[in-house]
Amino acid sequence: MKISAAIITFNEERNIGRAIESLRCCDEILVIDSGSSDRTVELAKIHGATVIETFWRGYAAQKNFAAESCQHDWVLSIDADEALSESLEGEIWQLKKNGPSFDGYTMPRLAQYLGRWILHSGWYPDRKVRLFHRSKAKWVGEYVHESVVVEGRVGHLETNLLHYTCSSLSEHLKSMDRYTTLAAEQIVATRKPIRWRNMAIDPAWTFFKSYFIQRGFLDGAEGLAIAYMAGIYTFLKYAKARNFSPQR
Repeated sequence: MKISAAIITFNEERNIGRAIESLRCCDEILVIDSGSSDRTVELAKIHGATVIETFWRGYAAQKNFAAESCQHDWVLSIDADEALSESLEGEIWQLKKNGPSFDGYTMPRLAQYLGRWILHSGWYPDRKVRLFHRSKAKWVGEYVHESVVVEGRVGHLETNLLHYTCSSLSEHLKSMDRYTTLAAEQIVATRKPIRWRNMAIDPAWTFFKSYFIQRGFLDGAEGLAIAYMAGIYTFLKYAKARNFSPQR
C-alpha cells in the first residue's frame, strides 16, 4: 500500500512546512498551487514536495485534479492548515503494514481556534474522509464545504487530524467574508427561497445550538466566539444571497 499525499495551496507559507513535515508516512507529497505570491512554492520544494503550479478550478475540482495527478492510487488529501498528529501517523503506518480493508477512511479532526483546542461547539470529532482509493472516491461540492464521496466500504481511523484554524478574530472575519460569499452563491444557484426567518431567526438559533446544545460553553471564551461567529456566518450567507439574487 503506497500513499500519495495531496495538498492544494494558495499563499500558505505560514502552514505548508508543518503540513508536509507531518506526512512522513506517505510515499509521495504533491502540492497543487494556484498562483501563490508568497513563499509557498519555495517552501514546499524545500520540504521535499513535488509542486504543480496551475489555475484555480474550485475547491472540489482542484482536489480531484490533485488526486488524479498523484503517482499512487491511495491518496491522503489534507489542507495546508492541517497536519497529522503523531498518533494518526502511527495509525497510518500500521494500516500500510497490514493492508487496507476498506475503500476509504474517515478520521476525526481536532481544531485549534485562537490558540485553544476545541472539543465541543459542534467542531469535534468532525469526522472527514481524507484517505481513499481514488478509483472509488471523488470530491464533490461546487462552491463550499466540499467532501469526499466513496463508492465502496468506509472504515474509520481513531486518532486526530489536527486543524490549525484562525489565530485571531480578524483572520476569522476575513475568511468568513470569503466563505459566506461562496455559500451565498450556492444558495442562489440552487434557487433556494430566502425567507425573512433566514436572516431574523436562523442566526440566533445557530448561536443557541453551538453554545448550548453543542456545549460550546465548555470551550470557554473561544466557544463563545465560535457561537457568535457561527450566527454571523448564517446571517451573512443569507443576506448576501438575497443581495445576489435577481428575484429579490
